[in-house]
Amino acid sequence: MEYLLSHRHAADYAREHEEASQDIQGYLSNPINAYLLVKRLTTDWKEVETQMVDDVGKVFVQNITKFRDILKFPSDEDLNGAAVALTRLQDTYKLDTASVARGELNGVQYSTELSAGDCFELGRQSYNNGDFYHTVLWMNEALQRYEEEYNKTTAKSDILEYLAFSTYKQVFLIVKHLDSLTGNVHRALKLTNELLEIVPTHQRALGNKVYYLQDIEKAAKEGQKRGDDGTGSVLSDQVSVAHSTNNIPERDLYEMHCRLEQVMSPATASKLKCRYTDRGNPFLRLARVKEEVAYLKPLILIYHDVIYDAEIETIKKLSIPRFKRATVQNSKTGELETANYRISKSAWLRDEFHPHVSAVNRRVEDITGLTISTAEELQVVNYGIGGHYEPHFDFARKEEGNAFKSLGTGNRIATFLFYYIFEENFK
Repeated sequence: MEYLLSHRHAADYAREHEEASQDIQGYLSNPINAYLLVKRLTTDWKEVETQMVDDVGKVFVQNITKFRDILKFPSDEDLNGAAVALTRLQDTYKLDTASVARGELNGVQYSTELSAGDCFELGRQSYNNGDFYHTVLWMNEALQRYEEEYNKTTAKSDILEYLAFSTYKQVFLIVKHLDSLTGNVHRALKLTNELLEIVPTHQRALGNKVYYLQDIEKAAKEGQKRGDDGTGSVLSDQVSVAHSTNNIPERDLYEMHCRLEQVMSPATASKLKCRYTDRGNPFLRLARVKEEVAYLKPLILIYHDVIYDAEIETIKKLSIPRFKRATVQNSKTGELETANYRISKSAWLRDEFHPHVSAVNRRVEDITGLTISTAEELQVVNYGIGGHYEPHFDFARKEEGNAFKSLGTGNRIATFLFYYIFEENFK
């Protein structure tokens, strides 16, 4: 079994390497490929290490371990980020779990299918994040694929353990005008009994079963008082109490824009123009900029081709060794802190670091007519795999009086963003 498993992993790695090496950037721009590649080099690699038990294998693993940092193997945090990226895309674009597992995004086949083990790991990462909604989705998919697999890529007992407890924690019956939420304990109990048929001595399953039976008995007694049987009911995959990101008021509109469901009215679109402009700056009369009015209220302007490739490369090189986890301003204290709604790494660059930084800052002044003497430093952000920033305000609102107190420059009045657009279809 170990011999066959090792050769299967070797074949998987060889195939991944061959496909990725043909177009690395295009390959990794596919979130499914990115997740699979990171998984191969984290959880799958740990499995390979456990199989290298002979003397040659042990020496090989020791040598690889010495060079892990030099070779920049992805970490467990990278794996979690890649998994979260997939589930976020699944939510934002309303993608069916089975379709994503088949490697399909919006009906187009972009990559190879996920195995039961791949689906299990997505569910496990969701579980580790306390996201029982996606745990149930992906453990159900893992269970379905397990039954169809000839060469099993995970253990059924592991799938059932996570699925049973997450079902217990996540699936609820929501009834208007009732203060209580009835858990779907019966399904959790059924899955646990199935797990105990496979592993009768499974300690966590035995312990959980006691709680499930107690909850069922309690629900039955409460149901008798209300005049029902207290069994509750099962919700579909689309209903979730734990899926709390929708609590953000702007999220629905934000996701509709991502899905291109928000269409601008002809009346509004007719007022938007594209033009060459010097913004009243004598310097720009020698080289007017391409200005596109993207929206009027709030005013959003896009300036095309205003940063050179050489400047981009310099800024990237200066930023990489300075990257740290991005922070946000606490609206009450004014202090900088990390937050789960902003997952990225950032670096701050000053004029004196390189003439290219100074040139970019001067260009911002020329285009906007504003001074950077009271602006924050040039911030470079890398969202990596799974990075994101929830809908937010860049400026401080009236009730956030201390938001930028530490800067001593007052409230923000404008944000200037540089984007490099990499346009290529998923491979």
